Amino acid sequence: MYPQLKTLGLAVHFTWISLKWITALTFLFIVLVQGSMYAYQQWGWDTWPSLTVGVSATAFAFLAYTAWLRKWATEKHRGSMVMQRVLAVAVVGYSGYGLLYLSPANSKNPELKEYYSSLHPLMRMGASTYLLFDRDGVVTDPERTVEDYLRIGVPVNEALLHFRLEDRYVHAMDIRTIDRSEWRNRLTVMYFQLMGFQNLHRVGTANHLHISLPVTRHRP
Repeated sequence: MYPQLKTLGLAVHFTWISLKWITALTFLFIVLVQGSMYAYQQWGWDTWPSLTVGVSATAFAFLAYTAWLRKWATEKHRGSMVMQRVLAVAVVGYSGYGLLYLSPANSKNPELKEYYSSLHPLMRMGASTYLLFDRDGVVTDPERTVEDYLRIGVPVNEALLHFRLEDRYVHAMDIRTIDRSEWRNRLTVMYFQLMGFQNLHRVGTANHLHISLPVTRHRP
C-alpha cells in the first residue's frame, strides 16, 4: 500500500502545482482583456491606447509574479530566470496569437480567417481567451445580411455591428451553441459578460450566441 499512497501523493501534488500555474496564467489573460475593456468602455479611450492599458496592467501583474518567483527560486535554489522567461514567452506569444490567429478547429469555414482579422482587436483578445479554454468553441458563418439578422430577432443596432463601422472594425461575432450542453453555453455567456461584452442567445435554426462590443464615444 505504501508505494500506492506515495504515487497518489505525487499525483495530487503535481495536480495542485499545475492548477496553480494554470490559474496564474489565466489571471494574466483576464487582466489583459479586462484592463483593455475598462479603458475602452469606462475611460472612452481609443482601441490601441486601451490595449496598451491592458498590456501595462498585465506587465505589472507579470512583474509581481516574477518577484515572487525570484524569492521562491532563491529559497529553493532553483533557476528563477528560466521561469521568468517561460512566463514572458507565454504572455507575449498569447497576445500575438490572440490578435492574429483563429484555429481551423474553431472556425466553421476557411473564409472566417479574413472575417476574424476584421474583428475589433478587443473582441479578438476576448475570443482568443475563450477559445483557449473551450477548444470545441466554433465561430459561425459571418455571411449573413442585415435582413438575415433581423429575421432571426437580432435588433438592428446589433445587426449592424456585424459589418465594418467607421473605425474599420467589425464589433460583433457569433459562437455556435447548438449541440452543446446547457452548462457550457451558460459558462460561455458568463465569461463574455464578465469580460464586458454584450451577448444575445438566439435559438432555432440560427442557434448561436451573438456577442458584441458596443461602440463607445471616445474622448477627443
